[in-house]
Amino acid sequence: GYGCADHYLESDTLLHCCQALAELLRAPAARDIVCDVGMPVMHRNVRYNCRVIFLNGKILLIRPKIILANAGNYRELRWFTPWSKPRHVEEYFLPRIIQEVTGQETVPFGDAVLATKDTCLGTEICEELWAPNSPHIEMGLDGVEIFTNSSGSHHVLRKAHTRVDLVNSATAKNGGIYLLANQKGCDGDRLYYDGCAMISMNGDTVAQGSQFSLDDVEVLVATLDLEDVRSYRAEISSRNLAASKVCPYPRIKVNFELSGSDDVAVPPYIPIQWRHHSPEEEICLGPACWLWDFLRRSKQAGFFLPLSGGIDSSATACIGYSMCHQVCLAVKNGNAEVLADARRIVNDEAYVPEDPREFCGRIFTTCYMASENSTQETCNRAKLLAEQIGSYHINLNIDAAVKAIVGIFSLVTGQSPRFSAYGGSSRENLALQNVQARIRMVLAYLFAQLTLWTRGMPGGLLVLGSSNVDEGLRGYLTKYDCSSADINPIGGISKTDLKSFIQYCIENFQLTSLRSIMSAPPTAELEPLVDGQLSQTDEVDMGMTYAELSIYGRLRKIAKAGPYSMFCKLISIWKEICTPREVASKVKHFFRMYSINRHKMTVLTPAYHAENYSPDDNRFDLRPFLYNTTWSWQFRCIDKQVNALFFYDFIFKSKGLS
Repeated sequence: GYGCADHYLESDTLLHCCQALAELLRAPAARDIVCDVGMPVMHRNVRYNCRVIFLNGKILLIRPKIILANAGNYRELRWFTPWSKPRHVEEYFLPRIIQEVTGQETVPFGDAVLATKDTCLGTEICEELWAPNSPHIEMGLDGVEIFTNSSGSHHVLRKAHTRVDLVNSATAKNGGIYLLANQKGCDGDRLYYDGCAMISMNGDTVAQGSQFSLDDVEVLVATLDLEDVRSYRAEISSRNLAASKVCPYPRIKVNFELSGSDDVAVPPYIPIQWRHHSPEEEICLGPACWLWDFLRRSKQAGFFLPLSGGIDSSATACIGYSMCHQVCLAVKNGNAEVLADARRIVNDEAYVPEDPREFCGRIFTTCYMASENSTQETCNRAKLLAEQIGSYHINLNIDAAVKAIVGIFSLVTGQSPRFSAYGGSSRENLALQNVQARIRMVLAYLFAQLTLWTRGMPGGLLVLGSSNVDEGLRGYLTKYDCSSADINPIGGISKTDLKSFIQYCIENFQLTSLRSIMSAPPTAELEPLVDGQLSQTDEVDMGMTYAELSIYGRLRKIAKAGPYSMFCKLISIWKEICTPREVASKVKHFFRMYSINRHKMTVLTPAYHAENYSPDDNRFDLRPFLYNTTWSWQFRCIDKQVNALFFYDFIFKSKGLS
């Protein structure tokens, strides 16, 4: 589990891992099973990420990780050193706590494979599957027939098929049986490990684990015929030619066999078709499971959500409702741990969650915080959605608090700021909007702490944020407003995907109130109404559309494009809808706003990581937050290119060329 992070630097972590390993070595349940367990191991004063493989109370091999994950969310080189001695094995002197259990003084440590009486087993670790020079390639050529991989692979929208394809491709090219086990649940941070354990043979999936569930442990089994591997490999001429030249791995002989004399009558598994979730299903299930992990592990009594009646907060409410569905389903299926957690959360030892709406009413509080700039339509939408999901709903008005705060300013300065609609400057207008937004944050935490007290119930509530990944990228949020919360289940999801998710909830949860939310223009409702109608919409305020923001985000982070590179890519992508000069203007505006607001990322609420263009400043998107917002050099390069394109276009047209 990468989630231990800098705790890997503590000797306590190594000690407790050894203690846990000793328990496993003694465990009767582990008898007559080749067990492959992950833990950090200190060898000659160097810390390695290792697999410890044991059988019947004896350690067979400690295999250190060769290729470390050191990009995106992972900093493995900060804690571990890769094993850089291919096909080399050394003696490892076991700690006394392990010696006392196994009776061994030393065990093999290094890059080796296990040879049983009937087959050969090799292991690779997480990132090694994703590398271009994966160990399973050479191991397979050297006769390894069964590969194990224990992963800490996190959920990202539309990623699962890549992991499945990598495993099936590994066994399709080289033959063999591949066992992939992946972590499940929240890593104690922003990531959610999404399971998807699988068993593959000769390019086909033969067993599939669930991607999202509240079960902490899931066991996947398959009965496979080793002769199928051998016959598959025997006819691949190119594979056999390469195998004849491969450098052999050290083999650890194991007096054990995986098959038995009576296995002939056991029917082998047949290939299955992998069933992938749609992105809307992933949004529905992944963040919901993440929320449940946070709730049960934080030992709080529920969630508090400022519900504005817009798409973002409504999507967050739907994810909370989906969590309640998952809990009721898990209890129905006999998950005793989920039932125990639910009873503790609602403080009722006899309680059984059966109806998601009823359970939602116990643990989920929503609150519409109206102001003089709010419309009755958004109030009604929030109230109707709360009724349909069953949350405990509060309506309140913040005007008195806003007037009090602005009144203090006026009393001290003798000046009264005004909205632009009433003749005020842009500075006054923005300050008055921010006061409303920040008052809502203060009230959210007050009500989260005391709402259950007023209802005669114990505990407090975790505050949920609801700003999406595109708003974070653009900085279209007030620092320390309602986006400031304890956790945010949609902070890594784009507005476009959230709209699709809302449609999914209409169809699958029959939440008809979402139809009016879908059709309404996104708005912060922080400026005065004009003739009772909205005068403020998000996309006009931002100077760009949410669709454009998704494109900017992917180019900036995934394509690693700075202002000039982004401009060069977009003049081609948008050639049918924008002139180069218009593209230049859009790109400059985005980078100007991005750099002005980047400081907000330093205090952004921890959010479920779901997109590879997330601007998360904590561990994923490491950049400065103090920029030269004029981007003088980069923007000059763009201007030169615009002028050059204009000149070439003029020359071509003057000569009658197309």
